[in-house]
Amino acid sequence: MFETITILVFLATIVGIVVHWLAYPVSSECPGVGRGMIRVLSMLLIEQRASTLGALKKLCYIVSVICFLLLGLTGFYPLLVHGEHISGWPMIIHATLAPIFAICLAILALTWASQYRFVKADCPWLQKLLRRVTRLPIPAEDAEGPCKCAVATQKIAFWAIMVLALPLTLSIVLSMLPLFGTHGQEIAMAAHRWTAVVFAVAVLVHTYLAVRLRIVQ
Repeated sequence: MFETITILVFLATIVGIVVHWLAYPVSSECPGVGRGMIRVLSMLLIEQRASTLGALKKLCYIVSVICFLLLGLTGFYPLLVHGEHISGWPMIIHATLAPIFAICLAILALTWASQYRFVKADCPWLQKLLRRVTRLPIPAEDAEGPCKCAVATQKIAFWAIMVLALPLTLSIVLSMLPLFGTHGQEIAMAAHRWTAVVFAVAVLVHTYLAVRLRIVQ
């Protein structure tokens, strides 16, 4: 059951990203697509003129991306492809990279929190609803567009990643401790797997929107 649902969720996420890209082509939002693609590629490189903090943030982001890919590969591949639980070298790699990934997420949360804070412009529909219901003179923001919706969705994905990181980490730690018995360990492991699926979807959505907005800017 877990394998089937996970595969369907990942396929639905990928199909949704592709459909969104085709329905809202970047060329309609930004004329300089070629220049934007170059900026996307440069996003993964540490610029020479970048400050020390900026270089550390980029390095931390690159490390977290590598850890996420390897953790996803070692965690999902044995279960989804072979129907077996993780063991052997994949387990060693998974357990080694997990704390590194957690530390990188903590650093990104501290350094990116202000960048991903919510503002009034992220919810123009809420302002329209409040003006209609309360009849108060609430100032209207600019018209809502694809780019503004993408920014708000990216912020939601970012905070979903940060919130899900806590149960994702605690569940695997609790599953290794004999505090709640065998049944409790099984529940903690199941919680870790399901949380990992939602976490991976949030990462995919955030990464897609980050690349898209980087091209548009």
